[in-house]
Amino acid sequence: MSDLTVIQVRSAIGSKPKHRGTLRALGLGRIGKTNTLPDRPEIRGMIQKVAHLIDVQED
Repeated sequence: MSDLTVIQVRSAIGSKPKHRGTLRALGLGRIGKTNTLPDRPEIRGMIQKVAHLIDVQED
């Protein structure tokens, strides 16, 4: 399985509480934070929900 590197590029201030929770579940919390996650359907769904706040790179 491949991995996904997720980088937060925009602030969560003013976002919906569910979006902030999704960022926390992805292991992010502030601009510039990165996390490497497995490429699974659950992770893809979370990424799709907060796509406007993050950048994703496939490893």
